[in-house]
Amino acid sequence: MMNVMGHCSCGAHSCAAEKKVDAKVSVFHEYGKVIFSLLLLTSGIIMNALDLAFFREGYVSLIWYIVAYLPVGIPVMKEAWESIREKDYFSEFTLMIIATLGAFYIGEYPEGVAVMLFYTVGELFQDKAVDKAKRNIGALLDVRPEKALVLREGNLVIESPKKIKVGEIIEIKAGERVPLDGTMQNEVAAFNTAALTGESVPRNIRKGEEVLAGMIVTDKVIRLEVTRPFDKSALARILELVQNASERKAPAELFIRKFARIYTPIVIALAVLIVLCPFVYSLINPPFVFAFNDWLYRALVFLVISCPCALVVSIPLGYFGGIGAASRLGILFKGGNYLDAITKINTVVFDKTGTLTKGTFEVQACKSAGEVSEEELVKLVASVESDSTHPIAKAVVNYAKERNIERVTVADTKEYAGFGLEATVGGIPVLVGNCRLLSKFDISFPQELLKMTDTIVVCAVGNRYAGYLLLADALKEDAKVAIDRLKALNIENIQILSGDKQSIVTNFAEKLGISKAYGDLLPEGKVKHLEELRQDEANRIAFVGDGMNDAPVLALSHVGIAMGGLGSDAAIEAADVVLMTDEPSKIAAVMKIARKTIRIANQNIVFALGVKFLVLILGALGYANMWAAVFADVGVSIIAILNAIRAMRVKLPDMPAGSTNQG
Repeated sequence: MMNVMGHCSCGAHSCAAEKKVDAKVSVFHEYGKVIFSLLLLTSGIIMNALDLAFFREGYVSLIWYIVAYLPVGIPVMKEAWESIREKDYFSEFTLMIIATLGAFYIGEYPEGVAVMLFYTVGELFQDKAVDKAKRNIGALLDVRPEKALVLREGNLVIESPKKIKVGEIIEIKAGERVPLDGTMQNEVAAFNTAALTGESVPRNIRKGEEVLAGMIVTDKVIRLEVTRPFDKSALARILELVQNASERKAPAELFIRKFARIYTPIVIALAVLIVLCPFVYSLINPPFVFAFNDWLYRALVFLVISCPCALVVSIPLGYFGGIGAASRLGILFKGGNYLDAITKINTVVFDKTGTLTKGTFEVQACKSAGEVSEEELVKLVASVESDSTHPIAKAVVNYAKERNIERVTVADTKEYAGFGLEATVGGIPVLVGNCRLLSKFDISFPQELLKMTDTIVVCAVGNRYAGYLLLADALKEDAKVAIDRLKALNIENIQILSGDKQSIVTNFAEKLGISKAYGDLLPEGKVKHLEELRQDEANRIAFVGDGMNDAPVLALSHVGIAMGGLGSDAAIEAADVVLMTDEPSKIAAVMKIARKTIRIANQNIVFALGVKFLVLILGALGYANMWAAVFADVGVSIIAILNAIRAMRVKLPDMPAGSTNQG
């Protein structure tokens, strides 16, 4: 039971298939042993109670209970032998063997079988709970693409990114995420790079330039020559993090492990003294009759009770259950220690672009100059932009579709690089682009447009200014929910740090109900701000980001939380917690899971120690028999395990009254 985390935790990859193949066999095998031993134990107790003559003759009952003992006892004996070979002489397996064989020695056969049987039942509970947590963790990794199109012998073949070699050509369709790093084979294409840079402005990448995994192709089908193998990608590193999550132990786990190593040899010594002291006393005081079997029985009861199974199993299982519950919600904790750390957080600092916002352009407003209606303005701009592959053009066209505005036929479309488009609509010339385009054609427009910080698309009809469309990054659907949930959890110090202009950042902060928002920050500016926050030791800071530029601040914070769905490799690497679904509202779930896990761990510690110390005293005084010992050991373990399993079931916090899913 001590090896709670010793299983392979890679349920999402190669060993998953192996486990599926053997699943039915192993389940039958394990439960078969328990059922067989239980039937023999129960029937033996019944035959003993009925006082059947044949059962009491010779060695019949002994052989009967040995046969009942072996299916559940042999695996524990193997574990004990392995522990001894590794110089761990005082493991729980050793305790079990000594106690149960001792019970057989003094003739308490049913109790010896019962101890081992219920111990095995506890093991099955543990394994089932751990496997469930692993399945949850494996499921979260399915969020990321596991297939890629690779060109082989002139044909496109669907292949796992793991099997694609450096130098091979892969194809990515518009809207898909790039699965592997590579060099561009097309002449030019537009990419959403917000995951890597934190910038919402799309980037054109030309032939021969590097394209990184995590970028999103926005305008066309492209081909790349792979430059790095899969095991160097972000996904591979996340798989590794899942496998190694158990290595980062929470303080409670570390305490229990140390406690068990010191505690076990002490109780074995005390058990020896329980037998030895009365014997010595009988030598000093002859009237005192020393009954070896009676005192041996007390010592064995003491040994069984003293086994720290409930603590050694339930505490790590509770943390692993918390990690599993989080993974079911698309949240990856890189270790149990971060569950502890997140419970102390009182300050949450957000990056803006790609974290609270979508990192993509959306039309926010339409402003007509009065010559044409707003609907007509949208129709003209969308019609002229309809054949463009530029992300801004796509945003305008999508906006028209959402408003059910039909586009009209345009003719004589002409592009002015860096300025915009000219076209003819119904015989009338229409200009669509930036302010420089209108200046180029000597068309007057309101000068305040030049002072606007957001992206605008201006329009002129027949050489007269007609109005503009305002485009900006849009809040994620759950951004307001995220802030409201944090406030509901009494997190009042919420801030935004961004490289965008202060006016834009302030505008977003007001929508979210955040009073502290800082813009115009370079990565070093974010680091400086966080260092200032950390000067006050009362501040326990969680930073939430997604881009490569956020990696230093993620590492500097007490708990770094990264957007993992489209987040950069650097951000995911630096973070302690990864939100695979890119939903900021999950941060509240992170905190709730952590708080619940710690609460369950503390409950198990108090319950297990309380029951054990009570029954230990009773056992040493001769008031507790082996059945009480079984309850104090295995019974408490099972109750503690069932309590730990509760960590796997976590609901998101309720929304405060009046909150809406804005954004």
